[in-house]
Amino acid sequence: MKSDLTVRLADRLSRLRADKGWTLDQLAGASGVSRAALSRLENAEVSPSADVLDKLAAAHSMSLSRLLAMTEQSFPVHIRRDDQAMWRDEDSGFARRIVSPGAAALAGEIEECRLPPGTEIIQEGQDLEGLEVHVVVVSGYMHAELGSAVYEVGPGDSLRFRQSGALRLTTAKGQGCKFIICRLSG
Repeated sequence: MKSDLTVRLADRLSRLRADKGWTLDQLAGASGVSRAALSRLENAEVSPSADVLDKLAAAHSMSLSRLLAMTEQSFPVHIRRDDQAMWRDEDSGFARRIVSPGAAALAGEIEECRLPPGTEIIQEGQDLEGLEVHVVVVSGYMHAELGSAVYEVGPGDSLRFRQSGALRLTTAKGQGCKFIICRLSG
């Protein structure tokens, strides 16, 4: 039996592709997900993995949380901490909590992120091209590279920009960083 979420995701993915005028082959090329898998997803024959959803969200120039939020018929006004989605990369230890997820009726989303000491992450710009991004450091320090510009950011510092290239964030050994990212679309 198909879950309601699987059916809503299938419908949303199909509509997003149709809105761009893409064929399954074109979306496969843009996302790196096979044409056969895309067909099964759009027909709600299978439930997508987080990795596949992340690739599809990137192909549509949006974050994963925004894609998931677009399947919701309405959005909650109050989101308790215990109800907020948490993601952790096992390899790097990078963790993010979706404090305020995107929604079809809202332009933004907010994530609380933790980058462990001695870690580097790279957020490729083409996935989120043109989004307005605000980063505020809550505690710790990190080195940020945006295009050819380099910034040393600490508690209370902020970065704000339109995504147009890779964002590289690095922490020194012995010093992690907790920060907030706010992304606004449109």
